[in-house]
Amino acid sequence: MDFNVKKLASGAGVFFTRAVQFTEEKLGQAEKTELDPHLENLISRADSTKNWTEKMLRQTEVLLQPNPSARIEEFIYDKLDKKLPSRTTNPELLGQYMLEAANEFGPGTPYGSTLITVGEYQKRLGGAERELLQTSAATFLTPLRNFLEGDWRTISKERRLMENRRLDLDICKARLKKAKQAEAKAAAAPDFQETRPRNYVLSASASALLSEEVDKAEHELRVAQTEFDRQAEVTRLLLEGISSTHLNHLRCLQDFAEAQATYYAQCHHYMQDLQRELNKCANAASGPHPPAAVCPDPVSKAFLSGPTSPGATVLSSSSQRPSTLAMEQPQLPVTGTRKAKVLYDYDAHDSSELSLLADELITVYTVPGMDPDWLIGERGNQKGKVPVTYLELLS
Repeated sequence: MDFNVKKLASGAGVFFTRAVQFTEEKLGQAEKTELDPHLENLISRADSTKNWTEKMLRQTEVLLQPNPSARIEEFIYDKLDKKLPSRTTNPELLGQYMLEAANEFGPGTPYGSTLITVGEYQKRLGGAERELLQTSAATFLTPLRNFLEGDWRTISKERRLMENRRLDLDICKARLKKAKQAEAKAAAAPDFQETRPRNYVLSASASALLSEEVDKAEHELRVAQTEFDRQAEVTRLLLEGISSTHLNHLRCLQDFAEAQATYYAQCHHYMQDLQRELNKCANAASGPHPPAAVCPDPVSKAFLSGPTSPGATVLSSSSQRPSTLAMEQPQLPVTGTRKAKVLYDYDAHDSSELSLLADELITVYTVPGMDPDWLIGERGNQKGKVPVTYLELLS
């Protein structure tokens, strides 16, 4: 018990001395050992990495899970190191409601059959969203959390140790300075007023004590300098590892972007298939005279004027989707002939369409009255309709 009390008292004394040194440095009343510029730059770079990683992590979590309650639940399960129960995505829940409504209204009715069709595709969209969440969590969110909760905590701990060693070093410097000043003052102004031998003995004893105090302060300074240099080197090596962290986060960022591109491409493909089925149903129900506007088109005419980004969709109303394309009518004038690069693979659904392979170049053009979501594509002797969103139009 006595040992613990002494240790506690010693620790409290060291803490108080460091606090006094730190306060005096802030007030400009004490000298401070400056770090070398390279180490200062590493510290600044590490702080920026930590701050921006935290911001990107929080915003990505909001993007993938907008519901705050769900995010809190995920955080609690993560801290308890328990597996998060499977949660139904919003599109899956919507699709399930549509299927249940169709069973109640009658699956044989036009409304009921359409609910079944749309509900099935909503469940497919929900499955794609679930896959995006799982992939993003594994390839992007988890590495960012591991950095903040692992590497950064180690760096912060070593930086605190380095700061304490610096404070100890500056305390030793200040102590040595005071000891030398006291020794110099005693040597410069000796007391000759007393001539008794006893006073000469006391004066010599005081000089010896001051000299011992200077020697002790110099020894403590050398020890403090050695400990500070060692801790600064350890901290520097950890901070230089931030470059490896950036490379790792770069790969994670590429994986996250690829997961998003896959998700949006799947969603676009599902919605195109859904609109195609809905238009077939509408054409079958309306007979030989389809209505002018059956379903909203997923792509605007802006795609005809330049390149587009993968997965982007814009709603466009008041356009008519013909059930067949009169490929055998050469008298229709061709407009807007240009080259296009294929962004994704595409499998033709019928003989009027042209299958595509990613990264190939084809010639595309449109004809009057043609659906703005589609173009005529030519590859050698092959010709057929191709979806605009699978292309990057070249100038």
